[in-house]
Amino acid sequence: MSTPYQQPGSYASPIPVRGASLGDALLSEWTKIRSVRSTMWTLGVMIVLMLGIGLGVAALVSAAGESAGIADSSALGMGFFGVLPGSICVMTLGVLTIASEYSTGMIRTTLTACPSRGRVLAAKATVFFLLVLTITTLVAGLVAVIQNAMVEAVEPTGDEWLRASVGVGLYTASLGLLSLAVGAMIRHSAGAITTMIGVMLLPLVAAMFMFSESLQDLQKFLLEWAIPSQLIGIYGEAASGGSSGPLGWEPVWIMLGISVVALGGAYATMSSRDV
Repeated sequence: MSTPYQQPGSYASPIPVRGASLGDALLSEWTKIRSVRSTMWTLGVMIVLMLGIGLGVAALVSAAGESAGIADSSALGMGFFGVLPGSICVMTLGVLTIASEYSTGMIRTTLTACPSRGRVLAAKATVFFLLVLTITTLVAGLVAVIQNAMVEAVEPTGDEWLRASVGVGLYTASLGLLSLAVGAMIRHSAGAITTMIGVMLLPLVAAMFMFSESLQDLQKFLLEWAIPSQLIGIYGEAASGGSSGPLGWEPVWIMLGISVVALGGAYATMSSRDV
């Protein structure tokens, strides 16, 4: 059997040398995301917020009884109050998943081991998306079950149950993907987190100060299409107060589409830079 040519005095590694595959990149990113403290803290706080605020609101509504005015609709919409602050934790983790590597210089090691920027970005996005989707769906579903048991209201339909769990999980994970893409483009954790919080809250804040009659159409658009409005729209028309903005599954597909486009921009940005 022939052996590779080896110059005198050189070292021959007994470990086979091969290029990194997508499976290697996925395993590497899974090891990273479950090893860093930011994952435990951000997702831990998210779970506490979703459970604490969601069940706290349900307890208040249950104590208020008929005066709460929820008897004619599903109780699942109350989960919004915990999901909204919890989504900020997801956005933070999405940014840190990639921007922190630029801050510490770890991205150089990552790209040395796996030079394909598309493969690195795909691995980070896949691992992050599946992790957040799983945890958010489970917690949102648990909150929905407990809220429905605590509050006397109309029994939710199967589609309402699905949207209150899987729909919320998909939307929140897609919002996290958007944050990851912004982190890849800005490459600065604080800047990217600030940008994402601005994207979430600035439309609502701006709409509150649009007093001019000529700006009423713009104000209505911002109020109905802002991220918090889309999030509550997942729970249905009754929860959103009869809004004419995206409702049901529409916000989920909109956010998923935006995140895919943003990831394309992140790939283009990463490919045009040395690091």
